[in-house]
Amino acid sequence: MLSPNSTFYPRPLGVTPASSLPQSPSAPLETSRQLVGDDQQDAYYFRSLEEAGIKLNGPQISAVRHGKGPILTLAGAGCGKTTVLAARAGYLMEVSGVHAGSILLVTFTNKAAAEMKDRIAALPGIRPAAARAVQARTFHSFALTLLRHYGVQEDIFGESRAQHTVLKMLLRQNGMSEAFQPESLLAMLSAWKMQGSDTADLPEKTQDERDAKRVLLGYENWKQDRGKMDFDDILLRAAALLRDPAVLKPLQRRFQYIMVDEFQDTNRLQYEIVQMLAAAHRNLMVVGDDDQTIYTFNGARQESILEFDKVYPGARIVTLDINYRSDARILGLGSELVARNKRRRDKRLRAAGQRGDAPRFATPSNAEEEAAWVVNQICEQVQEGQFPYRDIAILHRTASSSRAVFEQLVLKDVPFVQHGAAPVFYDQSLIKPLMDHMRLSLNPRAMDALPSALGPLYVSRDAGLEYIQRCEQEQAKKYPLIHLSKWDKLKPFQQEQVKERIKLIKSLHKLKPIIAIQEMRRQFYDKYMESGDPTIFTHYKETMLETLDEFEAAVKKFETLEEFVQFADELSRRHREMESLRRAQDSDAVQLMTIHRAKGLEFPCVYWIGASEGIVPHSTALRQDIPEDQKAALTVQQTDAELDMALEEERRLAYVAITRAKQHLYVTSPASHHGKPADVSRFLLEAFGMEVPYKRKPREEARSGSPSSYGNHGHTSYSRNNNGNNQSNGKDNVNGKGNGQHRSNNGNWKSTGNAGDRRNREGNKDGTGQRTSSYGQHDRQRSAINHKDHREMEMLDERDEDRLSEQRGSGIIRDHKAFSTPGLHPKITATTSTSSTSRHSDSAGSGTSQAERTETVAIWKCSSATCKAWLRQKPAVPSGKTSKKATSGAPVCPLCSGTMIAGTRQVPMTNRFGK
Repeated sequence: MLSPNSTFYPRPLGVTPASSLPQSPSAPLETSRQLVGDDQQDAYYFRSLEEAGIKLNGPQISAVRHGKGPILTLAGAGCGKTTVLAARAGYLMEVSGVHAGSILLVTFTNKAAAEMKDRIAALPGIRPAAARAVQARTFHSFALTLLRHYGVQEDIFGESRAQHTVLKMLLRQNGMSEAFQPESLLAMLSAWKMQGSDTADLPEKTQDERDAKRVLLGYENWKQDRGKMDFDDILLRAAALLRDPAVLKPLQRRFQYIMVDEFQDTNRLQYEIVQMLAAAHRNLMVVGDDDQTIYTFNGARQESILEFDKVYPGARIVTLDINYRSDARILGLGSELVARNKRRRDKRLRAAGQRGDAPRFATPSNAEEEAAWVVNQICEQVQEGQFPYRDIAILHRTASSSRAVFEQLVLKDVPFVQHGAAPVFYDQSLIKPLMDHMRLSLNPRAMDALPSALGPLYVSRDAGLEYIQRCEQEQAKKYPLIHLSKWDKLKPFQQEQVKERIKLIKSLHKLKPIIAIQEMRRQFYDKYMESGDPTIFTHYKETMLETLDEFEAAVKKFETLEEFVQFADELSRRHREMESLRRAQDSDAVQLMTIHRAKGLEFPCVYWIGASEGIVPHSTALRQDIPEDQKAALTVQQTDAELDMALEEERRLAYVAITRAKQHLYVTSPASHHGKPADVSRFLLEAFGMEVPYKRKPREEARSGSPSSYGNHGHTSYSRNNNGNNQSNGKDNVNGKGNGQHRSNNGNWKSTGNAGDRRNREGNKDGTGQRTSSYGQHDRQRSAINHKDHREMEMLDERDEDRLSEQRGSGIIRDHKAFSTPGLHPKITATTSTSSTSRHSDSAGSGTSQAERTETVAIWKCSSATCKAWLRQKPAVPSGKTSKKATSGAPVCPLCSGTMIAGTRQVPMTNRFGK
């Protein structure tokens, strides 16, 4: 039974009463009113700011006054960096006499760019024309304007669903329909491009690397043939263009002062663009916080800040260390926590925020009780008038860790907005096939559930469903899947698999939901999801494991399959009714989001859930070794230094979570995670001065039957036991709750939970909705982004947030070592994004002849001369014989929806059978 009442304490479980809560010192009260005398030359500017309500502190004044030369502005959380950037732009124009058009301010999102423009326009004395002339842009907006100015007219191919459709078509053409996840392929291609590397130089040491490269080169050629470029191509081609002195020098002359916001989030290619633009004059101001570098999976490099003064010798360093956001005790907790990191610039924030309450901590027994406690307390707070719903945020580490609180919010009719949300947990693409198998067990003729059942049978969904529907018209069956057992397009063993699958489906309704899920995973689902080379695509698999383990944890409370399926369907229905809240900007609703997505935001009341070992820090940052049978397969070995870096990023993530809170912070640490005991996060104990033994998962535990993972910033692997059952049969190891009662703690910190997502896919990328202006007064029309570009670029923020979110049902790693081969130097031309087919994947690698062999296969090809799409007729084991042409049932073209006709095609041979 769940405890009906939550109890929050002043210290985390395991902290002795003698340990005191860390608290940040109070900041000095002096502002520009006292610090800038009227006799100083620029006093008039600061007096005008003060009249507008902008009173700068000492470090802010120092940054605003900076003139020529490079400057690194370390901006702590809540220290007013946006105010400083806008005020410095105004200072350059009003005091230093810099022309507004000579200022370039680069940031990462449409929202940030628009806010910067508004802040500058609101400054006293700044004319509207001058405010418009300042170039406040995202990286992608700047790059696209540059390309359009120089005549690049390719359409933007940025819609994720369309990209996935093309990749699925290419995978099918190459007989690899079930081999790779389109999301993973796109993510690794993006990581490769953001290093500035040529697509033709993708690695090809293993067969899987050669197969992946073949598909990705096909994707690049598909775009080239149709005059399209994606968002990564925009940056890549702009960087290539800037290497031409005839292009670069005019831009260097125009943009004499460059400012970069959120500098810690820049990747290698973005930093290169900035360096080229600033090379002639070195008037570069970068603003960021190395303690908030939490997007290394997306290419962000902490070294950009740590080594800035080495790249720019003599650079000034100013630290904005006065926090106006958080209560001193909340800020003290965060500061003490992140100070344990070794790779950081030393800084201690001082508090000037409104006083609130001290942080409170709780240790519920599991995620279900945690969700009940949190949502019950939120309801009480709102009923008592302490907060409106909109002032409350619930932050979680990964998408799957929000499942329990999501259900509580829906079932208790609490209005909430799940930022970056995909479907309800049970509707996610990874979970839905298992759900639909259970639905078919309850209703074999549930036609909506059939498509999900075809994928794990390695049957084309479109072709298989079309065949079933055609057979159903001739003779209906109680189990429509049985038609596939007589389909001549399937091999005999596939037909036999269909019969075995139907037997399993018939038996599921007799089982408890937890047993049904474990049986499906054991018999077919884990094997189906594990296709592909584990040295390349294990990050997807680790996310898969965490999501599936969360699924098993969610169904434990249900006794019958029917009860559980009804619950899941009701949850989906009620969530759809609440979706309108997402579209209302000012709706009174609780904000539910990952910690990554919360970066840059603040809330009066924050609940940080999942502050336990194995969640934060994540289990993949706690692994010391991997099973010996996995080690031989790895192309890159992980070092202790890399594991330390992973743990430090987890600590930075905890710091970001804490510093989102203004007056109230509640932290919950479940005592068990996926059925296994979980200690309170070491980060919390360290912040209270507790000495935590530093111990990762030992080799012996990694060799046991429980799932293991091997993760770092760029490479992961894992193993499973044979039966796929990862649930502990024991009860939660809890000997009391709250601060007064302590669970057994011998100081042996274990890695808990199953292998999971190394990084939540929630990083914001660039996008723009800004109007463009020329790079020369005679070229305004040439450089304007057309309306279609404008619309595509507005999609960029949400597109990337969705793509980087594991809520889409897959894990994506951007900084992947398998695609970061040492010794390869960037080879960029103006057309880098469209690799030539002449540089085929067989030019390097093993030197075998297999990549050069071809076969004739039967295909469907689009009848449209402009589309050129084609599909294999039968995704079967490649053979030297030509397949028979289908005489009926031609599919619809997946790209243009036109008709397709039968034909044949020569294709490279593969050693795959849909896997």
